[in-house]
Amino acid sequence: MVRQWLHARDEHAEAGFETRWRSIVKHRTAVTLAVLALWAAGVEARLVYLQVIAHASYKERALDQQQKFITPAAPRGDILDRHGTLLAYTVGGHALVAFPPDVADPHLTVKSLCQALGDCTVAERKALIEKLSSGRFRPIRPAQAVSPEQADRIAELKLRGIQLTPEPVRYYPKVDLAAHLLGWVNRDNTGQGGIEYAYNRDISGRQGRLLVQMDARHNWMQTTVAQPSTPGSTVELSIDLNLQHIAERELAAGVELHRARGGTAIIMDPMTGEVLALANYPSFNPNSFNLYSDDERRNRAVQDVYEPGSTFKIVTASAAIEEGVVGASEMIDTRPGVLAVPGRREPIIEASNHNYGLLSFEDVIVRSSNVGAVRVGWRIGADRMARFTRRFGFGDKLGTDFPGQSPGIVWSVPSIDDNALASMAMGYQVSVTPLQMATAISAVANGGMLLEPRVVRAIVRDGRRTAVAPKAIHRAISAQTAATITTFMEGVVEYGTGTAADLERYQVAGKTGTSHKAIPGGYSKTDYNSSFVGFVPSRRPAFTIVVLIDTPRSGRYFGGDVAAPIFNRIAEAALAHSGVSPTIRPIPPVIVSTDVPGPAPRPARATSRPVVVPLGGRALMPDVRGLAARDALRALGAVGLTVRLDGDGFVVSQTPAPGEAIETGGLSQLLLRRARTGGGNDR
Repeated sequence: MVRQWLHARDEHAEAGFETRWRSIVKHRTAVTLAVLALWAAGVEARLVYLQVIAHASYKERALDQQQKFITPAAPRGDILDRHGTLLAYTVGGHALVAFPPDVADPHLTVKSLCQALGDCTVAERKALIEKLSSGRFRPIRPAQAVSPEQADRIAELKLRGIQLTPEPVRYYPKVDLAAHLLGWVNRDNTGQGGIEYAYNRDISGRQGRLLVQMDARHNWMQTTVAQPSTPGSTVELSIDLNLQHIAERELAAGVELHRARGGTAIIMDPMTGEVLALANYPSFNPNSFNLYSDDERRNRAVQDVYEPGSTFKIVTASAAIEEGVVGASEMIDTRPGVLAVPGRREPIIEASNHNYGLLSFEDVIVRSSNVGAVRVGWRIGADRMARFTRRFGFGDKLGTDFPGQSPGIVWSVPSIDDNALASMAMGYQVSVTPLQMATAISAVANGGMLLEPRVVRAIVRDGRRTAVAPKAIHRAISAQTAATITTFMEGVVEYGTGTAADLERYQVAGKTGTSHKAIPGGYSKTDYNSSFVGFVPSRRPAFTIVVLIDTPRSGRYFGGDVAAPIFNRIAEAALAHSGVSPTIRPIPPVIVSTDVPGPAPRPARATSRPVVVPLGGRALMPDVRGLAARDALRALGAVGLTVRLDGDGFVVSQTPAPGEAIETGGLSQLLLRRARTGGGNDR
């Protein structure tokens, strides 16, 4: 019984244990399954979030870590002179590109970069540190272009977060030649000054895109061109590189000879308004523009204004002749060389205290009489004086090729009293730029038409050349008045204040100018602007040339002594370079002949000046036979004829014949021969 009882008890115990065990296992299994289900649901939810909800965001982050797009500057278009010589073009260079999150120590990195670059200013170091501390991927550029040698040194450093990428760099092969006309390009590849700025939109081109791929540690693995850049348009200038060199060479020599503060020289084609050369001194090298001051980079020819002094008497004379206020031969009383003006602290005096006495109006200009110019200016009046000042382009910006140009200063009529009018008549109380003066004198040279000055000759885009046509602004004076003023200006060079500008084989028309520099409260007694303006050959002008010297300190300071000789050297070299035929005293051809020529007839020498007698309102051709070439040119220029010379010496025949009716602007042909002695030798 006991055994049965024990057996029954064991069976009962086992049945209870099994029941408890099954319950526990079932509970634990349920909990485990629940946990697993929750884990699976969480994983699934996370996967749904990553793959669906946040897919775009994480994809963008992944791409941002693996690759970057860089937009390097596009190659800028070339700049050429009128003969196709390169003045500016683009070469291959390098740009520094940084990934700031990978730069552990910006200060140490910048220190290493500056050592590799050779030198950095305090401001440049600060700017680089700020860029590397910004936390954004971006290209960084030092103040100077990265040269190949600097790029090699930077590559050897293997700085974390710093890379080099290809980038176009602007290069000026002629260094400082025509620097003020060309301008320069900053580190953002944007034009600054000159043509680079004025035509930046055409020259700059279109940026491309580079795809840079990196590994997990941001080491650059590959660079791919995603979109090629498009070069900018080519700009062809009117500049003649040889004439530019001549102008810069002679200007620099003149400034240094007279120990002047600076200077400007301009050569212009008076028939088209094209600027053939524009020189400033001091100059600068646009390849390293940051090494020069703002004063050295300033384009004096278009940004600086000055009171022109006696060169402005051309405007006074033009107004007087055009309006019929005074005739060329009318006598003007300049005695005693001093003129008191009401309201003026000091009287007007002649240069060097001259007393010219009675002068013809022509000689008032030739001798540059201040008193005579003022007396004529008062007769012209404020209204007409202001109107002719504007008609010659003063007071306005001229053209769009010259950024930063000043319009000058021209007084309005209500502000011009007798005192101001006296100042204007002799070139004070009106401020002009050298470019405006060149444009105004060109109007006299071309027969009275004011042309817009320009330096861009054509733009080449996609292989297609678009020429820029000359643009006439308006007529400043009549052709007859222009011819008369030309005669005055020839006298200035022949026997007046500008004899230093005279050329042996070319007739020159010019005008000297010397003006006190304005200072606060009045005018300096020691500082002057010395200038000379003119065109050559005077009756068939090829060049208008303006020379301005700022504050000469050595020797005499008059325009005829300082600027006229520089004009002479520029004109002589420019005419020789351009192959312009002599207009007076040409070199006779060498003729080899077996025949001994007989003596040439000696032309009759004229004993009086030829007279033009009007008939029925039309002028008659004067008799210039027997006159020297220079005298004949002056006589026919006075009636507005264009003269062509054939030969050398004295006039032996002329067309039209003496006494024939002529028209202003017509053509006259003169045959010249040298008189010979009985032995047949030149006299």
